[in-house]
Amino acid sequence: MAIIDAQVHLWSKGTPSHLHLERPYLADEAIRGMDEAGIDGAVLHPPMWDPDSNELAVEAVKAYPGRFTILGNFPLDKPESRALVPTWKQRPGMLGLRFYFSAPERRSWPLDGTIDWLWPAAEKAGLPVALLADYWLPRVGEIAARHPDLKLIVDHMGAERIYKGGDAAFASMKELTALAKHPNIAVKLTGGPFYADDAYPFLSLHKHYRALYDAFGPRRLFWGTDITKMPCSWQQCVTHFQQIEWIPEADKKLMMDDAVRDWIGWKR
Repeated sequence: MAIIDAQVHLWSKGTPSHLHLERPYLADEAIRGMDEAGIDGAVLHPPMWDPDSNELAVEAVKAYPGRFTILGNFPLDKPESRALVPTWKQRPGMLGLRFYFSAPERRSWPLDGTIDWLWPAAEKAGLPVALLADYWLPRVGEIAARHPDLKLIVDHMGAERIYKGGDAAFASMKELTALAKHPNIAVKLTGGPFYADDAYPFLSLHKHYRALYDAFGPRRLFWGTDITKMPCSWQQCVTHFQQIEWIPEADKKLMMDDAVRDWIGWKR
């Protein structure tokens, strides 16, 4: 079974969030880890702490054909960024966008109208958008309803980013599963071991996986790691999920490969 990791960061400079490795993480190291764990490809999410991370991701796509694709980003508060959307996919490996709003000065943007221009622009350009939307999930539903041809992805199972372990991280699970009624919303099952309050094989995560599986089904759930903040090896990230007995093997194949490819348009 081919395996795609739905979220990996590469960076060469800047100061990462304290949740991640406190050093650069480059394509060569990622490829070594992927090969050791039997991972065929990864969706790169250029982190905003490295201002050159989009270019770094493009170079990774060129250096390792077929192994990476990209959900990139640009400054949402700069008017000149709007001109980038129609031709975004012309850049090597770029298939969509990914944004997060953790910085205090950006937290209000999804709610106060600052980025309302993005949704119709991305919809028109056919760009899927991934979002760290832990504190504004209901708003994601409103956007999905207003823009039915816009494909949205909720990052990290909607988990609260400030928590490291336990059910408290998944306090918004009911809000997230309520979004399943919108066929243009999918969820990344990324970051799981980071949020677990037990050791490998992270059995505490099963009830959260099950709630999302029952709500969204395997075609709208994308397995992945966010490897640079995992408390375990890449191999353990893979096997803890593969060993879940109640997920049929055909559905695991969807969730670990085909589903994310289909959603973002990553052709083999």
